[in-house]
Amino acid sequence: MNQLPQAIGFSVYVWNRSLTVAVAQELRRLNPEIILFCGGPEVTASPLTAVFDFIIVGEGEKPFLSFCERISNGLDYTDIPGIIREGAPFVPPPPPLEDLDRIPSPYLTAVIDTRQTQGLLWQLSRGCSFTCDFCFDSRGIHGVRSFTLERIKEELRHFAETGVSQIFVLDSTFNRDQRRAKNILRMIGEYAPRIHFHFEVRSEFIDREMAELFAAITCSLQIGLQSADRSVLAHVGRTFTRTDFSARIGLLNESGATFGFDLIYGLPGDTLCGFTESLEYALSLYPNHLDIFPLAVLPGTKLAGRGEELAMRWNPEPPYLLEATDCFSVADMAEASQLAAATDIFYTRGRAVAWFNGVVSALGLKRSDVIRQFGDWLAERRSGAFSESDMTDEEVENLQLQFLGNLFNNSKKSRFLPLVRDLITYHHCYSSVLMAAEAATLSSATINAKNRFRLSATARVIHFSYDIDELLECGEPRLSLLYKHLAPTGSQAVVYVTTAGSIHTESLALPYATILEQLPDAFPLQMTTATGLTVAEINEFLHFALSEGIIVSLM
Repeated sequence: MNQLPQAIGFSVYVWNRSLTVAVAQELRRLNPEIILFCGGPEVTASPLTAVFDFIIVGEGEKPFLSFCERISNGLDYTDIPGIIREGAPFVPPPPPLEDLDRIPSPYLTAVIDTRQTQGLLWQLSRGCSFTCDFCFDSRGIHGVRSFTLERIKEELRHFAETGVSQIFVLDSTFNRDQRRAKNILRMIGEYAPRIHFHFEVRSEFIDREMAELFAAITCSLQIGLQSADRSVLAHVGRTFTRTDFSARIGLLNESGATFGFDLIYGLPGDTLCGFTESLEYALSLYPNHLDIFPLAVLPGTKLAGRGEELAMRWNPEPPYLLEATDCFSVADMAEASQLAAATDIFYTRGRAVAWFNGVVSALGLKRSDVIRQFGDWLAERRSGAFSESDMTDEEVENLQLQFLGNLFNNSKKSRFLPLVRDLITYHHCYSSVLMAAEAATLSSATINAKNRFRLSATARVIHFSYDIDELLECGEPRLSLLYKHLAPTGSQAVVYVTTAGSIHTESLALPYATILEQLPDAFPLQMTTATGLTVAEINEFLHFALSEGIIVSLM
């Protein structure tokens, strides 16, 4: 027999506020007697009371537990600290929990079954010690409270044992406490080395040791640059020293850590020209990705309170996006939006970090000019707005090749195009292997005349105009030097995930590349004519390919 719930609660954020209200209204229509309530950062900043019986402001563990205990015993709940009802006297929320370990782990208690999900969100601390005017994280509660390292260790072990593959760490600034952050990174390396972690970090706390610890695990870092203009950042309560920022990002590049930046357009005091210069600076530091957003003027933030003073206009409905300021017009916002989309496609989705600066240098253009020209070119082809979410990886690669082909031909530097194509093709191939879902596994199949094999889902065979080993050994590509010193001899390679789990590029003589390209249609004996190899040579190569995870048996 089905039981109707007595109460239903929602966690409300900027991204789900409108949907939450719609769902709650439908629930109320279906069952007028049900108790509906909500909590979360969005309603703490901008309360929703019309459709809900009450809201919970601040941290919800104590009020929610008290509410459940009261209604299960038929008791009144309206005087619980932290619960707000429309028309009722305000009851202040309880003080934040100092000992976060009192909150049961949803993972260790199996409330969240980590065996049923490949990725999850993980909170290591609460609060933020910074007071950025556009952010709600530190409003009302200053300082940071943390879960103990012992609990973190237990959860890490649990994640590794249950097969979790990706974890997004929710801390506003993971590395604020440098010693603690380094201890956690060492624990990740010891207990969960195969899980990919995503961290939000601040550059000023990165030193050489921390950079190397980040590089030693599988992770990506997101760094809130927001703007490279010190005066613009001062308008929103942030500080910035370009030389220090560049030096600390240099440590990440030296270590090989993966990182990206956030940029915001439309900040008070900024202009389209200023934002473009911030983009130029960000691209010069070799980020693996850039996330670029219009300013959101969130309810409850200092920025929202100063909006009229700063001559800002924004949409009062979620997600509260800026429309214009006195120095960033509606047209400027549209142009910045196109720049953001073009960067997303050409640079981030285009896996361009390894070759972008070298290619732009050969063209004699500014980085931001190349992105702007790409956006204009793509807008003309697409008759207006465009988004990377509408494109496949193959489409992005083809767009890069076509656009750069036009640029190099128009600048009379077409001699560099074979090098450019090799670089783009290789890095797209490498990325596709990295993201392939199927893990390479060791097979013990016997090689004989009746065996059939196929290329592993994590392997790609590619052909190049130049020797790919020589090209990769050159580091950052300086096209004029590469063109002068390398001969277009051609080469082939297979990029694959080894049975040990690492990504490897193996150069191949043409006959061996042909073998892989003929799979699974041909047997070893049938490959002799096409390759010029003996059956023994083919079988020896298949043994190697099988043991490396390049191919898998169809038996």
